[in-house]
Amino acid sequence: MKTVLILAASGAIGTLARYSLSGLVYRVFGSRFPHGTLAVNLIGCFLLGFLAALAEVRFMLTPSMRLFLMIGFCGAFTTFSTLIYETFHLIRDGQTVSAFLNLVITVILGFILFRTGMLIGELI
Repeated sequence: MKTVLILAASGAIGTLARYSLSGLVYRVFGSRFPHGTLAVNLIGCFLLGFLAALAEVRFMLTPSMRLFLMIGFCGAFTTFSTLIYETFHLIRDGQTVSAFLNLVITVILGFILFRTGMLIGELI
């Protein structure tokens, strides 16, 4: 039961953080390109890499902290399904280049940011 409560609380916080941040990004940059989803996914990749280093290299996160931060918060904060949904809409609207860029930027830059987060976490 404790695990369920940890995941429910952290998932709710991650969802609200995603909604707030992506909404802010869309208000600043507009909605022609899915900047909001891109921002949360890239920030989430960096954060997950950082937390992974703290957990696996520095051993600074307890199992409960890992559950809360990595699975609950980051799992709810980032969103693969929205990435796919928005990419579909770009293709449907004839913006094939933007759709391709959305996928490529998310995957490649996401991995780079994940690794950067890990490297920073290892330095702590």
